[in-house]
Amino acid sequence: MSKSAPGPDHVDRILAQWHRERPDLDVSPMAVIGRLSRAAAAVHGRLDRTFAAHDLDRGSFDVLATLLRNGPPHRLTPAQLAADAMITSAAVAQRLNRLESRGLITRAPNPDDGRGSLVSLTPSGKAAVEATLPAHLATEQELLAGLSPEERETLAALLSRVSHAADPKRQAPPTD
Repeated sequence: MSKSAPGPDHVDRILAQWHRERPDLDVSPMAVIGRLSRAAAAVHGRLDRTFAAHDLDRGSFDVLATLLRNGPPHRLTPAQLAADAMITSAAVAQRLNRLESRGLITRAPNPDDGRGSLVSLTPSGKAAVEATLPAHLATEQELLAGLSPEERETLAALLSRVSHAADPKRQAPPTD
């Protein structure tokens, strides 16, 4: 596979239109943000199909994968899940209800917080995420096949900087 850039794309056409209509404006950020947005939509579409083939959706996979990768006993509070699974706390309850109804997680009172709960991965939930993970990683490999390991590392670092600039108040997830 050639490492050179592909030919002109939809974003190039949009940039040319803006240069023609508003030559006084610097529209160069659109080259990055436009492609980033289009790439994100395409990536989400591919991953959604992968998850659907395993009877999951992206949000459900994120919750199950977060519980699994945090190690035994595969248990977190909803707030920890929200922070660590890269989802909003508002989205957690709906996802947990769906996963609990399928027997993929359980919720129990948190002995350290009488008002809170602990979310645990069930054996069925663990099996579901472990069965999906290889396909998920294969899809990601396919999506990045055109990049060398060095290009992937550079892209990851650049995207981290863009992500931080977009949300500078973002906190690192809990480490314990």
